[in-house]
Amino acid sequence: MALDALKSALPDYAKDLKLNLGSVIGNSELPQQQLWGTVLACAIASRSPRVLTELEPEAKANLSPEAYTAAKSAAAVMAMNNVYYRTRHLLSDPEYGNLRAGLRMNVIGNPGVDKTDFELWSLAVSAINGCGMCLDSHEQVLRKAGVDRETVQEAFKIAAVLQAVGATLDAEGVLAAGG
Repeated sequence: MALDALKSALPDYAKDLKLNLGSVIGNSELPQQQLWGTVLACAIASRSPRVLTELEPEAKANLSPEAYTAAKSAAAVMAMNNVYYRTRHLLSDPEYGNLRAGLRMNVIGNPGVDKTDFELWSLAVSAINGCGMCLDSHEQVLRKAGVDRETVQEAFKIAAVLQAVGATLDAEGVLAAGG
């Protein structure tokens, strides 16, 4: 199992990550599509080749073709949106908020899966990419759709753990190669 491979690859100093990885994926209460879509979108957003290589096959096996594509679409569109909206928010000139974005993001309106699932995946990717505006926006949509805080939290816990696992494994790979 890919989860076991990732856990065994983590160094001893990252024992907490091993435990958290098993918990957030192995013991998740999310429905399969929400869980594995979140895992895939976050694995992509983590930018860690090792995390993506290990988790993608299991995600693909647990998702319909439509959900698999939608999770990848969430990672792709949020990679763009998170940079755009985070930058707009961080600039001190509020007039940028009055300008039309002019960026295509049609997949958000028609993701090919339940909109709630896509919003959850978008929120998780936004957590990795650190965009407060996008986090607020997706959390509000999810809460208005009746999604409880525990489900929202589950998504960003997956994001946090996969990001940390990726950073740790990638750093260890660099260090093992001699810096």
